[in-house]
Amino acid sequence: MASPSPSSSSSARWSYDVFLSFRGEDTRKTFTSHLYEVLKDRGIKTFQDEKRLEYGATIPEELSKAIEESQFAIVVFSKNYATSRWCLNELVKIMECKTQFRQTVIPIFYDVDPSHVRNQKESFAKAFEEHETKYKDDAEGIQRWRIALNAAANLKGSCDNRDKSDADCIRQIVGQISSKLCKISLSYLQNIVGIDTHLKKIESLLEIGINDVRIVGICGMGGVGKTTIARAMFDTLLVRRDSSYQFDGACFLEDIKENKGRINSLQNTLLSKLLREKAEYNNKEDGKHQMASRLRSKKVLIVLDDIDDKDHYLEYLAGDLDWFGNGSRIIVTTRDKHLIEKFGIHLVTALTGHEAIQLFNQYAFGKEVSDEHFKKLSLEVVKYAKGLPLALRVLGSSLRNRGITVWKSAIEQMKNNPNSKIVENLKISYDGLEPIQQEMFLDIACFFRGKEKGAIMQVLKSCDCGAEYGLDVLIERSLVFITKYSKIEMHDLIQEMGRYIVNLQKNLGECSRLWLTKDFEEMMINNTGTMAMEAIWVSTYSTLRISNEAMKNMKRLRILYIDNWTWSSDGSYITHDGSIEYLSNNLRWFVLPGYPRESLPSTFEPKMLVHLKLSGNSLRYLWMETKHLPSLRRIDLSRSKRLMRTPDFTGMPNLEYLDLTWCSNLEEVHHSLGCCRKLIRLDLYNCKSLMRFPCVNVESLEYLGLEYCDSLEKFPEIHRRMKPEIQIHMGDSGIRELPSSYFQYQTHITKLDLSGIRNLVALPSSICRLKSLVRLNVWGCPKLESLPEEIGDLDNLEELDAKCTLISRPPSSIVRLNKLKILSFSSFGYDGVHFEFPPVAEGLHSLEHLDLSYCNLIDGGLPEDIGSLSSLKELCLDGNNFEHLPRSIAQLGALQILDLSDCKRLTQLPELHPGLNVLHVDCHMALKFFRDLVTKRKKLQRVGLDDAHNDSIYNLFAHALFQNISSLRHDIFASDSLSESVFSIVHPWKKIPSWFHHQGRDSSVSANLPKNWYIPDKFLGFAVCYSGRLIDSTAELISVCDDVISWMTQKLALSNHSEWDTESNIHFFLVPLAVLWDTSKANGKTPNDYGLIRLFFSGEVKKYGLRLLYKEDPEVEALLQMRKNNNEPIEHSTRIRRIRYNNSEHDFMINEASCSSGKKQKSHF
Repeated sequence: MASPSPSSSSSARWSYDVFLSFRGEDTRKTFTSHLYEVLKDRGIKTFQDEKRLEYGATIPEELSKAIEESQFAIVVFSKNYATSRWCLNELVKIMECKTQFRQTVIPIFYDVDPSHVRNQKESFAKAFEEHETKYKDDAEGIQRWRIALNAAANLKGSCDNRDKSDADCIRQIVGQISSKLCKISLSYLQNIVGIDTHLKKIESLLEIGINDVRIVGICGMGGVGKTTIARAMFDTLLVRRDSSYQFDGACFLEDIKENKGRINSLQNTLLSKLLREKAEYNNKEDGKHQMASRLRSKKVLIVLDDIDDKDHYLEYLAGDLDWFGNGSRIIVTTRDKHLIEKFGIHLVTALTGHEAIQLFNQYAFGKEVSDEHFKKLSLEVVKYAKGLPLALRVLGSSLRNRGITVWKSAIEQMKNNPNSKIVENLKISYDGLEPIQQEMFLDIACFFRGKEKGAIMQVLKSCDCGAEYGLDVLIERSLVFITKYSKIEMHDLIQEMGRYIVNLQKNLGECSRLWLTKDFEEMMINNTGTMAMEAIWVSTYSTLRISNEAMKNMKRLRILYIDNWTWSSDGSYITHDGSIEYLSNNLRWFVLPGYPRESLPSTFEPKMLVHLKLSGNSLRYLWMETKHLPSLRRIDLSRSKRLMRTPDFTGMPNLEYLDLTWCSNLEEVHHSLGCCRKLIRLDLYNCKSLMRFPCVNVESLEYLGLEYCDSLEKFPEIHRRMKPEIQIHMGDSGIRELPSSYFQYQTHITKLDLSGIRNLVALPSSICRLKSLVRLNVWGCPKLESLPEEIGDLDNLEELDAKCTLISRPPSSIVRLNKLKILSFSSFGYDGVHFEFPPVAEGLHSLEHLDLSYCNLIDGGLPEDIGSLSSLKELCLDGNNFEHLPRSIAQLGALQILDLSDCKRLTQLPELHPGLNVLHVDCHMALKFFRDLVTKRKKLQRVGLDDAHNDSIYNLFAHALFQNISSLRHDIFASDSLSESVFSIVHPWKKIPSWFHHQGRDSSVSANLPKNWYIPDKFLGFAVCYSGRLIDSTAELISVCDDVISWMTQKLALSNHSEWDTESNIHFFLVPLAVLWDTSKANGKTPNDYGLIRLFFSGEVKKYGLRLLYKEDPEVEALLQMRKNNNEPIEHSTRIRRIRYNNSEHDFMINEASCSSGKKQKSHF
């Protein structure tokens, strides 16, 4: 937030705020002295001639100059004012300056009647008699005095002390001047971009009207505008004339942090300004005591600008709210949020795009830029600055009055070399950190920006840097922030500052971090690795050469992360050219995909190693002997194609994650794995050669993955009681049977995946003792014929997937699974055997999804009481052989989706609950019952056409939809939105029907209306079709004469979007004329006086179409007549007709429609 200085010529010319003109012998020691002191206390710069001898005819040159350079002149008329030629000449000069320089003159009538001054009566008349006698040769000068007195006495804003006290008169005059001065001084605010929003938010935190003491913090990163905002708030509060905004004293202590070790000096400055007396206390403790005692009864306004906690500024300048009188307000600006977390905080963030451009233009051009070349270049600079006001001001000022060539050169330079002024300002926050926090910040700036917080915290914790506390400090100092997606982020220029610091080290030959591939390659080629190197984190697509000589020199290296995305044909990484014989024993984080050697160096003893990832490597073994690695928590050896056995795990007591997925030649896992008592996740997915698996003796295990371990025939032995919420995945493994004894003790399993196990014939009854089981998956077990009889004992089961098995009769106890939400038996595998579902008996209270598709269900296969499934939302019965459905299906009040497609023997649609949203049926049934579905089921919103090539059915559906839409008109008029009228068709090609004559892809559509387009009782409205997601639409009806006043405009809120919306949906809605028509705007016009309809779309609209829709529309009627003549599948050639409809012509097309009974054509409503 940049702070432009006031720059008008008028404000620049004033040296003084006020010039005081008075008769010394009358008021110098009384009224005028009091007035001067109050003006001075209020910070109003006042000229008073202290020597004021008041003799002679001509006023001195310096006095004349002071009058000319004063914005206000106060003239104190007293009884003897006119006796002084000095005073009268001074008044003439003042009135001349009023005319010439537009100064403000304020007369005060001190114990005199204004009419006596105006008309020179009483004491003024006597004085002029003496002047006319004494100076009879200067009649012209005397006349000037009279004119000046008359003009001054007639001025507005005067004060007469005869009807008020001196104090009231002084208060009135000073308040009047203060108000005018503040209005002028606050004119600079109009040039501060976005200031109004900040002031409103801060004022709401200050709550000035409440009679308490309050501290409010303004927090943000360096250069974001905290000081500017605080100054604007300070000045604004001092302008207010409301009594609640009147403070006994005010002080703005600027840039406190730069006054290191001078707290006592700051205290003296603060006390002097607030008490209006010189304060000289010798130490900060005395100052603290004096502030607590002297300000207790004062209502003060204080700004403490740019503080940190290094010298405890806040403690000594505003240590306790009790130090200040009621109504006091203290504003604190800081980069450290922690200092003010117990107070109200206004967080200042970077400027938005428009604001950033506006501010940059102020400094680069002084106005809006019109040249297109400069506009384009300006956008590049603004993009680089990322809304940081400091950067926008510095860069804008440096580019002002420069040519295009210089601009281009400067932009190129700033991308490679950051501006030192910007960096040095931002670096203040870095300098305020503890050394260990500085290291953590540099790691984030160089490597971890934009990465997931959890993963990065693991890296930082491995480096013994107090990661949790350190991250909090960085967040509080506005150096980093956490996004809503839990990623660590920072401003671009903050990152640039961090990397700038590291590059300074590089220039000194002591670079500590590398993040650019080219720098890494250069170091390897030139063998320039040094002891200073701490971290390398590079990503590349190219093959890297790693130098042993360079690696040997980097003995302090704690992070080595080389991420390579080049793959060989066999799925392994191609990363490194050459061997690696030395690795730093100081490594904490070691990631090197495609590691080229058969094993790690024998000298590698990384006792502090936390994370090891060598996926896609050439390893045959990790190391031969047992290693003592007490800190190691994660090993990833995935895609180790040549690895045949794992290392000895004895020296890894803290191992938590072991990833051996896709190790296709791995035959055994070392028996010492049971020593890893803290193991949380063990994944051996697709280890096809694995035959031997050790006894699992681990209480902490949460995930065991053995999917696609084809050679593993025996279920692993597990001797200890597992941790709650363990998941076991053994899908598509070679397991032949499940040991009954195992499930008697491992009751904490939450997910058991046995899908695709080819030889599994039955589940042991002990599986029903898994009281914590939430998901059970036996999908695709081709020999599994039954579920255990006591399956209903699984009290917490929520999902049971038994698709593609031989289970034809689920146990009756299954209905006791009252937490079950998803149940599937689809694709039952026995020919000639019919599936039967047991009576529900008011069980399965939570069931939401039931899939019995292709289960060879016939009449009676579904329970008659299926309607008691009160929570059921989706029922899939497609591909079955029943002719009728249970009547109770109409009682499924929660049902939203019903799939009856490919049910070839179903003779009629069942009676359904009116709340149904989506219905899948065959095209024959869809055409047959379409009118009934649209008119009787108002909540039905979706029609699906899976046959992308059958345009005839698609068009017929759309025509029939609008033919029936008139039945919805009552709902449309009664509703606040058009959501009830929206209907959607799922069509893979997202085609807009051809009979929508006005089509396009823009964000708006306009259509000229034909002559006499409006036919009462026949015009239904404007039919709209679109693909995508529409938030709302605005419709405009424009008169032929283009009379703007009579335009009809209406915003249409569309709320039909739901969880079933897809990109393939084509949406239809109708805009009735009544929604648009406003008689008060028509000015006597009829609808036919309007010749243009225009719609604006808000949202993600891909395509759209518009047409006028009439009752008994010829196009629709022709298609419907074709259906009446053909109850069988429709097969007609395509033909085009032109029909004249009441003076307007409409083209329409009747398309071929066919539906083959031999091919499944699935449509869903």
